[in-house]
Amino acid sequence: MKIFISLIITIIFFQQSYSCTNLIVTKGASADGSTFLVYTNDGEWLYRINKTPAKDHKPGDSLTFKSRSGVEGKIHQVSHAYGVVGFQMNEHQLALGETTFTGKEELWNKSKYLEYWHLMTLALERAKTAREAIKVITSLAEQYGYGSEGESFSIADPNEAWILEMVGTGDGGEGAVWVAMKIPDGFISAHANMARIGEFPLDDPENCLFSDNVISFAIEKGYYDPNSGEPFRFNEVYNDITPDRLKYCETRVWSMFNRAAPSMNLSSDYCRAVENAKPYPLWIKPDEKLSLFDVIALVRDHYEGTDFDMTKGLDAGPFGNPNRCRPLSWKIDSVNYSWERPISTYNSAFSYIAQLRSWLPDEIGGITWFGEDDTYFTCYIPIYCNNTTIPKAFTVGDINKFSWESAWWIFNFVSNFANLKYSYMIKDIKKVQSELENKIINQQDSLTQMALKLNKQERINFLSDYSINCGAMVVEKWKELGEFLIMNYNDGYVKDKNKHITSPGYPDEWKKEILSRYPDKFEIKNNEK
Repeated sequence: MKIFISLIITIIFFQQSYSCTNLIVTKGASADGSTFLVYTNDGEWLYRINKTPAKDHKPGDSLTFKSRSGVEGKIHQVSHAYGVVGFQMNEHQLALGETTFTGKEELWNKSKYLEYWHLMTLALERAKTAREAIKVITSLAEQYGYGSEGESFSIADPNEAWILEMVGTGDGGEGAVWVAMKIPDGFISAHANMARIGEFPLDDPENCLFSDNVISFAIEKGYYDPNSGEPFRFNEVYNDITPDRLKYCETRVWSMFNRAAPSMNLSSDYCRAVENAKPYPLWIKPDEKLSLFDVIALVRDHYEGTDFDMTKGLDAGPFGNPNRCRPLSWKIDSVNYSWERPISTYNSAFSYIAQLRSWLPDEIGGITWFGEDDTYFTCYIPIYCNNTTIPKAFTVGDINKFSWESAWWIFNFVSNFANLKYSYMIKDIKKVQSELENKIINQQDSLTQMALKLNKQERINFLSDYSINCGAMVVEKWKELGEFLIMNYNDGYVKDKNKHITSPGYPDEWKKEILSRYPDKFEIKNNEK
């Protein structure tokens, strides 16, 4: 049998990338009828995006997979695998994302070799729609077992969007335990490292799918007592809810919901573990339909303007830096503490926004808006789902060697340098970011009309070339931005518009905070008698 490894994603990434955020916008909730899926991949690794072309396979072909635990095994191959951009979107405008909620550690079945990222790519290679993707993922897990921790999958096509949540059955167990819910059209949903599906209908296969053992397994393991009078809630049964997890995870969901629908006056009590606070709904209706610009804004966030604003206070330093070094939690004198965990984090490897458009041919309608590094500092470029090539700077790089040829390193250089004088540099970064994204996004309508006049192969070539040019332009502009920041803020000075060196020093508010801690340390004493 032929052995074919379908993923080249390193194990190191999946050991460090458990902290991700997903946002889903159904087509009825978007301004132009697009379905959107946002996936932030928050791990310290250098991801080289690739295009896997469609491919036919011979009868009897198989694939071999190896888990983090070192367990190796084979699964059957299909006769035809669809083309995939990265591990996010396929040629039919099917897109996936994920966040890990871990769940109960004893359910992580380390005797199995199919892990969640394997299932994601297999779904993209074998499915055209979100429903088909759910069937691929769950049937493979049933047949071969599920070898990962608890996982929330975002699955979207141009017409439907779903959340699928899955846990294993423990070492020696078979299959998986899962539930999937369709997000009603006109609504948005989000998840961020906690299981989000609570109660679900048992008699509505159009909108809810689940494994046969989803309740019986919980009863068998003693996680749920059917005589308790309490309804069965998947998230509470399979993902223990603790104050630290609520703060770390649900605050991100609260923030996106709160900004998308301020009329709800959504309380922060639940994410702060206030007793008897109500959990946030699985989906909400936004106050206004969301554009691509709105979606991008929702995932650029350090809780600015809220009680949790990470740009304020002594912990933000003199220049309002929202970034906090990991670990985010610590203990002093037997008391546990933690920094806030925002959507935008400088530990992100990349993020992407899938834009799926039902009224257009797949080769035009499906766009991966891809951005390196932190959502707050990145600039999104379009990669169409049938593109034959990827901009070169996004396909190269080594995390152990800086290179001006690598987009990942260029974006990380700018964002890391900005930590030195954040409140100043972020204005320069946002200016360039806004100019580039406005230019690229506002070209989409005219670009679409041009592509529609071509035949399919001509469209693919045309849009591939366009993506290459966009990627090259953005990388060059970001490199120039980095060089400008070094020049303009060298040695802690700030140059004005005439390139004159100025010394603005530290903000008075911050100096007062320091003096409140050390009232006499910096005072110049008057020795006159």
